[in-house]
Amino acid sequence: MRDRSGWMWAMLLATVPVWANAATPPPAPVEAHVPFAPSAFLGSDGHRHLAYELHVSNFYGDTGALAAQDLQVFADDGPVPLLHWDPQALARQIRPTPAQGSAASIAAGARSVIFVWITLPDGRAMPRRLRHVMDLRTVQGTPVRLDGAALQVATTPPPTLGPPLRGGDWLAHEGPGAAQSHHWGSLVAVNGALTIPQRYALDLVGVDASGRALRHGTRALQRKQHSDWIGYGWDVVAVADGIVRGSHDGEPEYPPLTAQPEPAALTADTLFGNHVILEIAPGVFASYAHLKTGSVRVKPGDHVVRGQVVAQLGQSGNSAAPHLHFQLSDQPTFEGAEGVPYTFEHFHYLGPESEAQLFPGGPAWHAAPAQPRQQQLPLNDVVVRFPLH
Repeated sequence: MRDRSGWMWAMLLATVPVWANAATPPPAPVEAHVPFAPSAFLGSDGHRHLAYELHVSNFYGDTGALAAQDLQVFADDGPVPLLHWDPQALARQIRPTPAQGSAASIAAGARSVIFVWITLPDGRAMPRRLRHVMDLRTVQGTPVRLDGAALQVATTPPPTLGPPLRGGDWLAHEGPGAAQSHHWGSLVAVNGALTIPQRYALDLVGVDASGRALRHGTRALQRKQHSDWIGYGWDVVAVADGIVRGSHDGEPEYPPLTAQPEPAALTADTLFGNHVILEIAPGVFASYAHLKTGSVRVKPGDHVVRGQVVAQLGQSGNSAAPHLHFQLSDQPTFEGAEGVPYTFEHFHYLGPESEAQLFPGGPAWHAAPAQPRQQQLPLNDVVVRFPLH
């Protein structure tokens, strides 16, 4: 980011009275782009979605902050936007996150990232191209507009997978659609690349029939053991035929819900702990993280078949409690990878559940009647039941 000479900006502002009366505001002094094109997937809500990030840079240091007024996303040449967010909606979807009660803005000489979540209307043809229109306001109150940052929607269909766990009921925590989660909301800057490896990742937490993550009778959270957690030690299985491209074992498991040291680097070994990475198609990699110490059964180069046990669920690596972290990406490494969408061939949907409902003393949870789902991706904080095979 850099400053402009003051006379250039003064000349631009001198023309504001003419533009202010025009139907279209003047162009905003911003750079904007979408670094990774989205592809549509079917969510557990029964709708098709597009998820991606719009990077907007308030390029010149002397511009002052630009207050975001709204964002519209248009498909192809259509006159009606697929998405229209007001300032309050933008404040929930932008990073850096505004202070409580404050509107979204882009600081002078800085970049903001808007996490765009589009639900496609039922029956609508898949858009080929998206265009963004964002109205902003300068510190002087002058309206300006971004009209562009066009992108082509990826046409590759998401892979359809088998279950990553053998049976059981699981809360899909920090899942797709949660822009403020540590998955979608975590940008990773390493060696010149800025990516989101965990864009569609799931933290799968085992639950019982009451939606609790801890076994009946476990009350003192500070004294619980790994074995008190419903999912601990569960069989983790290959979601498709593939080749093992990475595996690691021998990392310790920390006590649940205790402070952990900060990871030394943003890599699979430091974040995932004990893990397995499968290449299930050319350039498509399935990662399983936080596995139980001593449970990894495969090594790089091994061929696996769908449903084969590769490890057990644990709590190694950067993990606060026993769960399986699962994701698909376009690289076998964590750093430099982009998360890609997928669907599961079969599961049963049991309804939404909050994190607070996992623990003793939390609000009661009641499962909805089990609904069979096909070729869907569980969205954030819903409970699913995987088949045994």
